[in-house]
Amino acid sequence: MKKEITFQSLRRFNIIMGALHLIQGILMIILGLTLSQLGDFKLRIFQHYLVYVPTGPESGYLDFARSEVFTLPFFVLVASFLLISALAHALISVPNKINDIYNKDLAKGINRLRWFEYALSSSVMIVLIAYLFGIWDVASLVLIFAVNASMNLFGLVMEQLNSGKTKKEVNWGPFIWGSIAGLAPWIAIVLYMTGASPEATAQTPWFVWAIVGSYFVAFNTFPINMILQYLGKGKWVNYMYGERGYIVLSLVAKTVLAWLVLVGALQPN
Repeated sequence: MKKEITFQSLRRFNIIMGALHLIQGILMIILGLTLSQLGDFKLRIFQHYLVYVPTGPESGYLDFARSEVFTLPFFVLVASFLLISALAHALISVPNKINDIYNKDLAKGINRLRWFEYALSSSVMIVLIAYLFGIWDVASLVLIFAVNASMNLFGLVMEQLNSGKTKKEVNWGPFIWGSIAGLAPWIAIVLYMTGASPEATAQTPWFVWAIVGSYFVAFNTFPINMILQYLGKGKWVNYMYGERGYIVLSLVAKTVLAWLVLVGALQPN
């Protein structure tokens, strides 16, 4: 018979998971600084805009132009979402005011820090995936980041609005609006995927498809975990069981994405 999940056992679990995130984040930085192939695997972000092209003394037309805004090694962003999660686990594990708030929130069926952490870390992750499929425009990436962050903040509102309610009283509004917001980045990614020429699609590296496939599956398990929590199905009748589920899903999603990027970056050509 499995032991019941308690605040103390969940604290130990957070410490372990935080350490796993931290080790991977530090290792990613070390590998990025020492392996030239990984260090050279960079994002080139562009700003697109209109320019006026004169064709005569009083004539001309508007044309598209772009300029490079900045470049950034992939490993830096990959390490960032791992380290953001490590920091979040540390904040709720070490005895302090945040840890006290975390425990009090769990008793109410809420975890505010989770949603703020996801708003940052998962938004970085979806931006990286969008970039791999050709979304290199800074405005588009900013919007993808913001919409994905909004999706997670809808999750926060979902918990705040339904704290203390029975499953028959649950207001699913924030879940529905958050799901709509969460689909928007995927629609943009699919548009770029389907808009590519057959030749370009054929040349897309295998690890890019592996990343989008594995992250899409992981992406959809988070709302399933929330649904089971609010329906009170099986072990999910205990909110802390669902909390532990979120922690495991987060580690798996970040680990798979991080190491697929590493393996892909080290492939020849």
